Amino acid sequence: MRSLVRASLALLWWALPCLALAQEAVSVPLGGNAYLTRSTPSAQEVITETGLHEWSSKRTVVSVYFSVPQAGELQLALEGALAGANRSKVKVTVGGRSLPVDLFGAESAVFPVGSFTVDRPGYVKVDLQGVSTDGGYFGDISALRIAGSAAAGAVFADDPENFYWSRRGPSVHLGYQAPADTEYVYSEVTVPEGQDPVGTYYMANGFDGGYFGIQVNSRSERRVLFSIWDAPDGGKTTLVAKGPQVVDNDFGGEGTGGQSYLVYPWKAGHTYRFLTRARPDGSGGTLFSAWFAEAASQANGGRCRDWRLIATWRRPGGPTALRSLYSFLESFLPDNGYLGRSARYGNQWAKPAGGAWTELVTARFTVDATGSNRQRLDYAGGVNANLFHLRLGGFFSPPVTPGQSFVRTADGRPPAIDLDALP
Repeated sequence: MRSLVRASLALLWWALPCLALAQEAVSVPLGGNAYLTRSTPSAQEVITETGLHEWSSKRTVVSVYFSVPQAGELQLALEGALAGANRSKVKVTVGGRSLPVDLFGAESAVFPVGSFTVDRPGYVKVDLQGVSTDGGYFGDISALRIAGSAAAGAVFADDPENFYWSRRGPSVHLGYQAPADTEYVYSEVTVPEGQDPVGTYYMANGFDGGYFGIQVNSRSERRVLFSIWDAPDGGKTTLVAKGPQVVDNDFGGEGTGGQSYLVYPWKAGHTYRFLTRARPDGSGGTLFSAWFAEAASQANGGRCRDWRLIATWRRPGGPTALRSLYSFLESFLPDNGYLGRSARYGNQWAKPAGGAWTELVTARFTVDATGSNRQRLDYAGGVNANLFHLRLGGFFSPPVTPGQSFVRTADGRPPAIDLDALP
């Protein structure tokens, strides 16, 4: 993050009665706005809904983020209490400059840090790091108190019931208009290098009833994921077929349904293809199928002959076509929600039953409740190099206004797929 602030003379601002009401201090809770941005495998520190706890390692860096709407003075203090110590010293760093803070006493208190100057509006990062302690822990910190002209109107996660979601970060979506009775949907996704942190889902083909895309599940595992929800009336989704090495199971949490995935070492910087089909099963239900492939090479005339079946699922009832088409990008691990990620979505096509391929060149950009409720503002969408793109996380500024539509230039070359030869 570019330097936003520079340290200046520390002031005991919380004790001054002359502060204007417009500069009244507000508390930024660590439970929804802090991350362990540097730690060791043996680190004990944790961020819970009540803040930072088990703070024992000098190597751990805890970063707190909030967005300010204007430049100006920013006054900081820490809210918390010592834990297992009588006195501790920590340092608070903003914009590359550090100020020391002494923590002492047995009761919860406000510990002054000092005053900084914010050079421009946008996200501010405040780093906390332990220096010394006469006990086992540096302290428990529940909030960062901010005041001053820059802090007026600051935006941060302030809903404790949704700290899990705010720490994950905002999800961003692209909604497409497709022909009625769409049977097939085709699209391509490219994840730029360096934009693939653990805990990210790049969903390519979403529709009423399911979704299909790629994930980063751990440092050693990546997946191609295809899931179908159970029917709205409670009818159970069942597996009809799956490709080699594909795992299938039920899922729960955000709804219930059938999940299938292929562990696959997809790479950032490469383009991947996604094909989805919906058709009647002959008994009032719907068959949903998904195939995955790497991008076609010029060597085979643009055709891709290595399509892999992920799975075919049967769901009771309709709709028996692909409707409400969309793509999305999301972070699903709260501890990694401070990391930025982006993806490029392009070459989308839809084919009605018995009809021709239609290119999808318009997408409506939306965000989830974390963004619309202003718990996080680091989200964006648009068109870049004639590809739709989505971006979230990393606490960048400014956001892109949701609700607007983006248009890319039509390519005019439908996908060269032998649909009858698909596995």
